[in-house]
Amino acid sequence: MTGLKKTSNRIESIDLLRGLVMVLMALDHTRYFFHQGSALYLPTDLEKTSLYLFFTRFITHFCAPAFVFLAGTSAYLNGTRKTKSELSTFLFTRGVWLIILELVLNNFLWSFDLDFESFQLQVIWAIGFSMICLSFVIFLPQKVILAIGIIIVAAHNLLDGITMEGNDLKSIIWYILHQEKVFFIGNTKLIRISYPVIPWIGVIMLGYCYGSLYKREVNVTLRKKWLLGTGISFIALFIVLRIINIYGDPNPWVHYSNLKLNLMSFLNVTKYPASLNFLLITLGASLLILAGTENIKNRFFNFLIVFGRVPLFYYFIHIFILHCLAVIIGGNWLEFLFKQQPFKSVPLGTYELNLWIIYLVWIILVFAMYPISKWYMNYKATHRDKWWLSYL
Repeated sequence: MTGLKKTSNRIESIDLLRGLVMVLMALDHTRYFFHQGSALYLPTDLEKTSLYLFFTRFITHFCAPAFVFLAGTSAYLNGTRKTKSELSTFLFTRGVWLIILELVLNNFLWSFDLDFESFQLQVIWAIGFSMICLSFVIFLPQKVILAIGIIIVAAHNLLDGITMEGNDLKSIIWYILHQEKVFFIGNTKLIRISYPVIPWIGVIMLGYCYGSLYKREVNVTLRKKWLLGTGISFIALFIVLRIINIYGDPNPWVHYSNLKLNLMSFLNVTKYPASLNFLLITLGASLLILAGTENIKNRFFNFLIVFGRVPLFYYFIHIFILHCLAVIIGGNWLEFLFKQQPFKSVPLGTYELNLWIIYLVWIILVFAMYPISKWYMNYKATHRDKWWLSYL
């Protein structure tokens, strides 16, 4: 673990942050598959949750914003080795590819349903759609892209009052853009849009613009100054908006006499779609981590960097492992193997493991993922001639 080879000119603080959020994401998914409450109530439901369960969910809120932001940053850095036209083509085709992976592979891994009776559009879909949008806007001046990104992130909550119903084309377009929704197409296909794309388009634009801080000619001190300044400003603005409690989130925080509930209510921000307050607190912390981890090397950071270099591979493999374990531990695995439609997902709300066991399963999973991820990282590094690896 100590001898992590520098296989390219990759920026390790970016890989480190990406690896950290991948590990945290695995905690959230472990909770989903092994905690009864996942099927019965949200861990952010203050009437039913516990402090430990709430913060188990809260710390994983950082995953999607950091990942989408870094997708934009990586796109900028990729563009330093390509023409704008080449970068645009790459972003467009990779975006389409990610959406295909979401619809086919990811939906199967979450449901084990070969009939594909339902489709859930999650973070991979959001990244793919945002990349497609970014493929068009990169031809604009960078200051214009930054301004558009800021406006989208800051102002999109003005659209919260617009809601649609039904499954007509106009409604479906709005669900895709800015309203979390479950609906049917026909009488059989259930569609759940968990990640409406408008806020994520803004986030990937911000990440793209901040990629310019990682150009070779940019002084490290200047880069850290910008990252620290922006991160602190984001968190400060989050606190101010939350105290004012008028704008920034469709669900204002509620004052409780209980300090514990007060804290949870203050931090209980809306993820679907990602509110301004949600993005301020999560991106703010992510930027501080980027600033604080530059040029720091140790065994733990090297461990995280491995995951950060193979995020898509890590994502799909760990979902498959968790779902198989859920079938074995919490489901009737004999029925799973021998019934007529063996790949239908078992009901995951009929059992519950203690939260400390969920953390234990998570830790074991992460360590089990390390050698697999390191093998794939090394494979990618030694097979740069295979163009298709850039899409994985």
